[in-house]
Amino acid sequence: MKKLSFTFTGRHSGFRMRMQFMIVLFACLYAAIGVRLIMLANAEMPERRVAGMPPSVARPDIVDRNNTTLAMDIPSVSVYAEPRRILDLDEAVEGIVRVFPDLNMMDVRRRLSRDSGFAWIKRGVTPAERDRLWALGIPGVGFRNETRRFYPNGVTGAHVLGSVNIDNTGIAGIERWIDGQGLQDLREAGLQMNRNSLEPIALSLDLRVQHALTDELRKAVTRFDAVAGAGLVMDITNGEIVALASLPDFDPNIPADALKTDRINRVSVGTYEMGSTFKAMTTAMALDSGLFNIKSVIDASQPLRFGRARIRDYRGKNRPLNIPETFIHSSNIAMAKMAMDVGIENHKTFLSQLGQFDRLLTELPENARPILPRRWSEISTATVAFGHGVAVTPLQASMGVAALVNGGRLIRPTIIKGAPLEGRIIASDVVTPQTGEAIRYLMRLNAEVGSARNADVAGYFIGGKTGTSEKVVNGRYSGESVLTAFMGIAPADNPRYLFLTVLDEPKPLPETHGFRTSGWNAVPVTGEIMKRTLPMLPLQPYAQRPASPFPAMVRLGAWGAERFAPMRQLPLQSVAVPTASPPR
Repeated sequence: MKKLSFTFTGRHSGFRMRMQFMIVLFACLYAAIGVRLIMLANAEMPERRVAGMPPSVARPDIVDRNNTTLAMDIPSVSVYAEPRRILDLDEAVEGIVRVFPDLNMMDVRRRLSRDSGFAWIKRGVTPAERDRLWALGIPGVGFRNETRRFYPNGVTGAHVLGSVNIDNTGIAGIERWIDGQGLQDLREAGLQMNRNSLEPIALSLDLRVQHALTDELRKAVTRFDAVAGAGLVMDITNGEIVALASLPDFDPNIPADALKTDRINRVSVGTYEMGSTFKAMTTAMALDSGLFNIKSVIDASQPLRFGRARIRDYRGKNRPLNIPETFIHSSNIAMAKMAMDVGIENHKTFLSQLGQFDRLLTELPENARPILPRRWSEISTATVAFGHGVAVTPLQASMGVAALVNGGRLIRPTIIKGAPLEGRIIASDVVTPQTGEAIRYLMRLNAEVGSARNADVAGYFIGGKTGTSEKVVNGRYSGESVLTAFMGIAPADNPRYLFLTVLDEPKPLPETHGFRTSGWNAVPVTGEIMKRTLPMLPLQPYAQRPASPFPAMVRLGAWGAERFAPMRQLPLQSVAVPTASPPR
């Protein structure tokens, strides 16, 4: 059989060459497409090149104890650019700045001129701004849907709530604490969340009480031309903080304001010599020591001498004083003598047991270590006895005084509603039941005939202790610059709430007769706070005086105790007894 053979002519040879050319062409084309796909596959998406993780991850709502919203996420839009895709740089810059006139044109141009795949233009733009920019149709400019933190109550509760940064990460206050409770771990794990998938954080704050406290403090700072003010309301049975305010404050919707140096949380970060409020601790220590009892008398007729230093009483009585008189007349001399009799080491031990020597840690990340004497001498014990020489935070001092009147339990304060109590009881039985009754009695007596009488609120049987401390100016104590404080309790026979007011450098007024001490400012301010807030709290007012509020004091015949004897069933009202000395 003949073998078949084909011979291509010139015509067929040209066809074959064309076919080979087309095959090579398509191969190159597909190779180019493949390379481009690989480049795109390996390239990071713009959103994933920022800060190592997706920004604006959702956060749980924050609510008050009555489920009123304090902080929440709301939808937001941010604008970004891909500089490599910008076709007309001048047109892009001009259009962006026209929509966002607050942006610097040179800065925008610099960002868009870089050889990069991503650059933020502006975070958190309004829907109107987004629509205007979208209408310009600038190539290489895009939008990203995000979430933004919103605080519907503005400045109210700012120092408790804290703030977040532009990526919705907590940087202060409870917001920062929330991140440390696992939210940051979820974020780093890349889990997709939204506000509906996260359980709200319920705080112990009551927004109504918080607003009233802040409002009265603000009026007081303005009225007395004070540098600053602070205050709190705390449930002393469980340590829950119902309200906490520090002025000047800030709007957490504008977190940059929180960075101003005068915006610190003065309740948990500021350290102050708390003045005569410390005398409640000194009195409790003296009574608990067994060296003194409620009828003991201390000679306060002469100043105490320590070399060239003198300890005097402010408008003192210059005579021997019993314990109740020592308390209501706020005698520095008597307090110092009691502390020195108890002894340096016992004094230090007692204050340490009340948590005054250690940094107080709560959910709030902002806190401070107390300032103690470098060398604790006898004069240190004498001055610390009346609240000078040791600087603590107001929250720390409040915790200590609360332990004296709540049955002897030193409870770590909390901002979280329903936080387990067991793990927050630092110490129990820090004072005996009789000493606790004595302190409650002295605080109530002070509200009836002493320096706290201008804070008394009809129906609530309040008690309290004032404090005025001179501030150190140019290395010396100044009588012209003072810190005034008042701690009140309600009701005094069975306390549920502690109120604290602090005013930094209040000025004297004509109606205060030139005085700037606590009884003329912090006391009446706290009275107004109590009048507004006590009806909001779960505390029923008394129709008449309690039948036997301080039985041990009556039985022991304490000075002034006849006022609280069982037979005195009188309507509960303020009893204002004039005294020769102005309230301190």
